[in-house]
Amino acid sequence: MTTTAAKAPRDRRPVSALPSNPSLALYEQVKEHIVRRIQSGEWPAGHRLPSEHELVAQFGISRMTANRALRELVDEGRVKRVAGVGSFVAETKPQSTLLQIANIASEIRGRGHDYGFELLAAERVAAPADIAAWLDVRLGESLFHCLCLHLENGTPVQLEDRWVSPRMVPAFLDQDFSLMPPSEYLVRNVPFDQIEHLVDAVLPAPEQAARLAMDVGEPCLLLTRRTWSRGTPITLVRCLHPASRYRLGSRFRADGNPGWG
Repeated sequence: MTTTAAKAPRDRRPVSALPSNPSLALYEQVKEHIVRRIQSGEWPAGHRLPSEHELVAQFGISRMTANRALRELVDEGRVKRVAGVGSFVAETKPQSTLLQIANIASEIRGRGHDYGFELLAAERVAAPADIAAWLDVRLGESLFHCLCLHLENGTPVQLEDRWVSPRMVPAFLDQDFSLMPPSEYLVRNVPFDQIEHLVDAVLPAPEQAARLAMDVGEPCLLLTRRTWSRGTPITLVRCLHPASRYRLGSRFRADGNPGWG
């Protein structure tokens, strides 16, 4: 008589220190835990990450699970390993403000100006045809929508029209956006691995012009951004700026590094 050893079940226990995502394997949850802290700035470039042993102790996972999470982050360029020393957050590559997600509040305050924010709408609605196509969802599928106004020294400089997938960010509308605007909340709390930026010169619709305190015939810069995680769209946002009050661009040296001064 022969017996067959039972195959060990796949380890999918939730990480105790994070809200569990049952759609992710355990090693992916550990990766997400690390990526969130990197993207939020809590763990900057050069920060030493917990060791495999520390991850095992913190989350009650196997050494193999911890190793795979760190190994995949190394392969993705987010983490570097130094033999005999440990794992560290990798240095980020130079990017222009058109290739990264800029924080308009930080930009305005960095100029020594007062930043203002108004939440004009926050709702759950059926996806219209154009938004469904952008976010790769069915026509009429339920999406989160918010409309925000950003001000510099009391003058409107950006009208933010944002759509968010509830599948990717189920707690989006539960947030207090008076404490943290939608863009900052998403960057800090929702890992992303792809960004698309498109810039167009447009004329505002009458309602948009009224919100931005500008003439209908005055040109605007429209920045359209999409972000993805593992090939699934997270959010689509259209940021409308009066061209006379806002500029998009960067300065680089020939070697691709930012130019200063």
